[in-house]
Amino acid sequence: MEVAPASRSKIALVHHWLVTMRGGERVLEALGELFPSADLFTLVYDRSKIPIALRRHHISGSLLQYFPNPTEWYRHYLPFFPVATRHLDMSGYDLIISSDAAVVKGVRGDKCATHICYCHSPMRYVWSGYETYYQAAGPIARRTLSAVRSRLRKWDYDAAQRVTHFVANSRNVQNRIRDYYDRDSVVIYPPVETNVFLPSSDVGSFFLLVSQLVPYKRIDLVVDAFRTCGRLLIVVGDGPERRKLEKHASPNIRFVGSQPRRLVVKAMQQCKAFVFAGEEDFGIVMAEAQACGKPVIAFGRGGATEIVDDGVTGILFRHQSADSLLEALEEFDRTSFDPSAIRLSALRFTRQRFISEFETFVRSALSSVSSDKFARRPCGSHDNASCRNSKRSYGTQ
Repeated sequence: MEVAPASRSKIALVHHWLVTMRGGERVLEALGELFPSADLFTLVYDRSKIPIALRRHHISGSLLQYFPNPTEWYRHYLPFFPVATRHLDMSGYDLIISSDAAVVKGVRGDKCATHICYCHSPMRYVWSGYETYYQAAGPIARRTLSAVRSRLRKWDYDAAQRVTHFVANSRNVQNRIRDYYDRDSVVIYPPVETNVFLPSSDVGSFFLLVSQLVPYKRIDLVVDAFRTCGRLLIVVGDGPERRKLEKHASPNIRFVGSQPRRLVVKAMQQCKAFVFAGEEDFGIVMAEAQACGKPVIAFGRGGATEIVDDGVTGILFRHQSADSLLEALEEFDRTSFDPSAIRLSALRFTRQRFISEFETFVRSALSSVSSDKFARRPCGSHDNASCRNSKRSYGTQ
């Protein structure tokens, strides 16, 4: 069912980039189901990586789409993100919904448009993850990141003030939105395909990690720990850190690259436990593993604390270090887990629940805008304050 305040309403979905299918893209896919006639905008996209359901939408890229090798090199175009966002044409849209972990919250629509931002995280490059990205970058990238950080933070903060309502993907991100943007938000957890990620009686002898191989995921700590303990670890995923990580890995650590979803599901069903050492915004992949009835061994900060019940559905380790992870692995050996209880915990995050909660929120947000102002009167006939909701959202969850 499509949420729309009036039959003449135009709806735009905006996502930072569409070059792979990860947690943020699963959220966008659910939003596309909720708004089937919405137009879709993004900074860069690779049509071959976009699921069929999203390909049904009219898709527009930004000027970055015309840069050299944009779907591979888009991270290097960071200084151009704001201008590319500004040139995405949102005119004529009554409702704008951005799915953002970068800058697309900064799109400019008509003054009377309602803009709801589903925030996966404030831009990590310049906020919470700056130090991690800076340390992992090469000399040129470091100079670039250092040079643009202050300007991008100001731009991102100003962009956040133009959003009508913020929705956070976790309490962790809700806190960041408050700290970095001085904005309130409502928490709606992202969707997990619990009807796809199902338990199985076929159990293997390996530990599993599924992740994009980028610095803030801290795959290096997992590699160090498993190199020390000698346990079998399968790493699914790809990214700019892969070559360096493989160089430091021992034979018991196998990098298998990106895999089709059916094989990811199978690996989650067969593993002894899922391992993660990064501080996640939420961490859909951890919830997917738990939907398969598997315990999660994770760093006890960020979204993991909202997914893992320590000692019941997994183990949370206190320090972001290889030694702390090794201690958690020993604790895992001493702990008995109930796959049914782990699966039940993951059912808090179903896709149906996400769609229902987001639809209710949108209807509530739009209810404070009269249909006369929203759908019939031309935007130019009244000022910004009279045709938008308050910049503050409805409150925290």
